[in-house]
Amino acid sequence: MHTRQILAGIHAIKHTFTLPLDYSQPNGEQITVFARELRGTSPQDSTRPFIVFFQGGPGFGAIRPAANNGWIKRALKEFRVLLLDQRGTGLSTPVSHASISHLDSAQQATYLSHFRADNIIRDAEAIRQSIANGDKWSILGQSFGGFCVLKYLNDAPEGLSEAYITGGIPSLSRPAEQVYQATYRRVLSKNADFFTRFPDAQTLIKQLAEHIAHHDVRIATGERLTVEMLQLLGINIGMEQGPESVYYLLEQALIDTAAGPQVNPLFLAHFCQLLDYNTNPIFALLHESIYCQKDASNWAAQRVRSVYSEFNYEADKPFLFTGEMVYPWFFEQFTNLKPLKHAAHLLAEKTDWPNLYDQERLIDNQVPVAAAIYSEDMFVEMQYSLETAASVGNLTYWLTSEYEHNGIRMDGEHILDKLIALNRGEQLR
Repeated sequence: MHTRQILAGIHAIKHTFTLPLDYSQPNGEQITVFARELRGTSPQDSTRPFIVFFQGGPGFGAIRPAANNGWIKRALKEFRVLLLDQRGTGLSTPVSHASISHLDSAQQATYLSHFRADNIIRDAEAIRQSIANGDKWSILGQSFGGFCVLKYLNDAPEGLSEAYITGGIPSLSRPAEQVYQATYRRVLSKNADFFTRFPDAQTLIKQLAEHIAHHDVRIATGERLTVEMLQLLGINIGMEQGPESVYYLLEQALIDTAAGPQVNPLFLAHFCQLLDYNTNPIFALLHESIYCQKDASNWAAQRVRSVYSEFNYEADKPFLFTGEMVYPWFFEQFTNLKPLKHAAHLLAEKTDWPNLYDQERLIDNQVPVAAAIYSEDMFVEMQYSLETAASVGNLTYWLTSEYEHNGIRMDGEHILDKLIALNRGEQLR
């Protein structure tokens, strides 16, 4: 099924596909997967080859474009763009506590285990056979989307003509625990940068932390605001323009009233907008599993945090933000995650996750791959990215300190243009 739309300078077509939840049981339970095709407005644009975009996450729907700009503008010069809502997100049988409330915890965990990169790639291959008549297409992955690109190269390279990765080259073999040992150090560095740039921020955040420790303050979604929740704002300090957003929010956090200091209602509303745990549960449920291969995560971020006691806030210590780490207490404090608590623990304890990568296959890769590695990326350890880049055949990378993790969102036209030139052996501009 498809529906046509006209956006600013773009023709868009909505596609829906009915696909198996479990590809080992193709006639079993089915899900709907949604993709939005973008093309230019000239007649020849309707016959261009496809480039498929894999969104970061896991657990987030594809971007909803408003106009022909950014990386999409560059892509449409030679491609049709397919924005894929990965299964469980956007309009692709979205996962929420309500959508799986009819299942018990064990059934929920089994159901959710089908929402990793391996099945996202199986969905993409099924869609390629349908929408592209089996022709090869190009792929672009941002952050977790880069994990999907490597999985595609591993599982179905015959479907690909080119591949591009921004901000997301994963380790092929390191477990979640090693990943977090590296990323906690990066988060410490970003904290130092943040509090150096905004000298009064430490005072502002500690005043707020002290206030919420002694008062029942409720955020816009109803939960009590805790210090641990407040630390989660740190996921934004690893993004371009993210530190500014966090600081300006802190500036307005407390207001004076006749009854004494109170938390600004504006802060409580905007706080929820900067965190996605209530609205995108797959991120919390499956984030650590994206690293798991025949092993359990066992709440790796929580375990590694015990080595970094400086993140355990006390009134006489500096306040530190955390990063994109997921913790078991999410499922005790966030309203829409509480019903999934037992399923989350079962997923964290799951030891039989399939292997994701065959390193011998990847070293022999023949598909041209161009990747942007951001040396200052808070979310991805540069050394692990370089380690993987050396282990994947036909991969060329551009190492730069110009961008944070969300570089493609901020300067996507330029970044994609460089990567296309890199893949084509052209002079970088």
